[in-house]
Amino acid sequence: MLNDIQKRTIQAIVNVFETGRPAGNYGAVTFSTRDAGRLTYGRSQTTLSSGGLAQLVGEYCNTTGAAEAASLRPFLVRLQARDRSLDSDAPFRTLLIKAGQDPVMHRVEDQFFDRIYWDPAIHAARRLAISTPLGSAVVYDSFVHGAWARLRDATLSRVGLPGNSGLPAIPTGSRGTTDERAWILEYVKLRREWLSTHPNPLLRLAVYRMDTFLALAAAGNWALALPIEAHGVAITAAAVASSAPAG
Repeated sequence: MLNDIQKRTIQAIVNVFETGRPAGNYGAVTFSTRDAGRLTYGRSQTTLSSGGLAQLVGEYCNTTGAAEAASLRPFLVRLQARDRSLDSDAPFRTLLIKAGQDPVMHRVEDQFFDRIYWDPAIHAARRLAISTPLGSAVVYDSFVHGAWARLRDATLSRVGLPGNSGLPAIPTGSRGTTDERAWILEYVKLRREWLSTHPNPLLRLAVYRMDTFLALAAAGNWALALPIEAHGVAITAAAVASSAPAG
């Protein structure tokens, strides 16, 4: 069972990957025509194309005290339609950035991203008997970044199950069970190879995520003892303590 500091440390690592900041950037707005998600927003970058951005903004607008609710509410219909014209809608993007300064948005995002990414990731890790903080961080990062199931199944086919998960292995290529740490390393190496050879150049650039995990494993820091470094950014005990969820 992960404790609160370990959870915040894992989220700080992925926050660095997503926004360059251990505490995350709640008002981060990005867009690239090479990104299938189209317009992305928030601490863990939910997307227009997935419908997540519409859900997040809708929840914010329905929360008491949301400072930008009245201004953002007229955009909800276009968000729900996943209207691609929002990608370049300057007033909308400005409102998102402004809402990212609102403590209410911080609270809504913390709850939203826990529900959409953290809770399913930790459930998936537990089903595979992955219990180390570093192993949990790898799974969480894959839920945020995408393609967890694809690379999980490829790893299961190659080396079997991690530990005593009690789950049936994929029959083709199954090799029984393997140590959790060895399984995580195999998964990270497979995911790095997949990223490095992906036709989307944005994903090829993301190999640093796996390099961070490989460096932590090489240092023997499976407990994610602080301080650590993620993509050149120092994550300290003070930084993690200051990233406590908004009340």
